[in-house]
Amino acid sequence: MSIEFLITSLIIVVSPGTGALYTIATGLSQGFRKSVIAAFGCTLGIVPHLAAAIAGLAAILHTSAVVFEAFKYAGVAYLLYMAWNTLREHGTLKVDDTRSGSTSAAKITGTAILINVLNPKLSIFFLAFLPQFVPVDATNSLPHMLELSAVFMAMTFVVFAIYGAFAAAVRDHVISRPKVLTWMRRSFAAAFVGLGFQLAKTNN
Repeated sequence: MSIEFLITSLIIVVSPGTGALYTIATGLSQGFRKSVIAAFGCTLGIVPHLAAAIAGLAAILHTSAVVFEAFKYAGVAYLLYMAWNTLREHGTLKVDDTRSGSTSAAKITGTAILINVLNPKLSIFFLAFLPQFVPVDATNSLPHMLELSAVFMAMTFVVFAIYGAFAAAVRDHVISRPKVLTWMRRSFAAAFVGLGFQLAKTNN
């Protein structure tokens, strides 16, 4: 496994995106344990894209404008839905004043998975990214693809869990200050809208 792959993957993982944003918001609103669950769900949400890239299904998404647009705007709609729920205090930043938080682990996991599943850029990314690091003389590329995918997913989980830990560490300071919480809720909603706008501009 090349150092280039590790560095490139780390840059991609640490870059702010919907998964990182959701994990941070969960850490702020639900605490560290739930943020780890969110990080795990976001990591699981990568699996369908990896499977599509390995199976070559991502090529269909890349070449079919209709499929890509439908998939893309489903993701945009979901991001706008999350922004709306965040502003209404029913979504990502619905803060519970207990240590454990009120949102179930299953719901957090499901939301995190859906966030990454509805991101067509991941499929396109893995279609173009992973094959570059498979040895050209490899008789069977599948083991190499699986190894690279596993490393990328492990890196995603660790980085997102760290994001969640930092967010959970300042949770008490946030929930004890209503004005700060209101500002952060609006900021997260705006971030979801901004990410949705960026996704809407994506071309296949």
